[in-house]
Amino acid sequence: MRNRERGYSENTDILLMNRLSGNITAVNGSGNLSMVTVQVAQNTNLSVIVIETQKSADYLRVGNSIDLCFKETEVIIAKEPGYFLSIQNSIPGKIIDVKRGELLSRVGINTSIGSINAVIPTGAVDDLSLIVGLEVVALVKVNEIMLAD
Repeated sequence: MRNRERGYSENTDILLMNRLSGNITAVNGSGNLSMVTVQVAQNTNLSVIVIETQKSADYLRVGNSIDLCFKETEVIIAKEPGYFLSIQNSIPGKIIDVKRGELLSRVGINTSIGSINAVIPTGAVDDLSLIVGLEVVALVKVNEIMLAD
């Protein structure tokens, strides 16, 4: 039981938000919704859908600096890129830490845009044989990311 000695427990550890920074590169609206594209690193864009428009929210302007926040529980981990999925945000990286709990485990991933944590079922960690050093892809749905200016 790898990393048990680190004492991770889903009962005592506080789940944190992943937080990234970037610049808005596009805003496409339809009705009360906007699909916002944010460049978080060279050649890495994330998409976010918000229930606001450029008319209702001044911060939705191309070129504006923005923070992106998403819960650790909203990150999906895949071992192999290339599957056709409806999830638009895929972030390749390498596992740097696995903290196991009885039911849930926290997986730390080092990516080109910063560190991302995922809280997933411990059974999934075992099924996918997730270990430190393994190349993975972190996936986040567009509706699970929040913007903060």
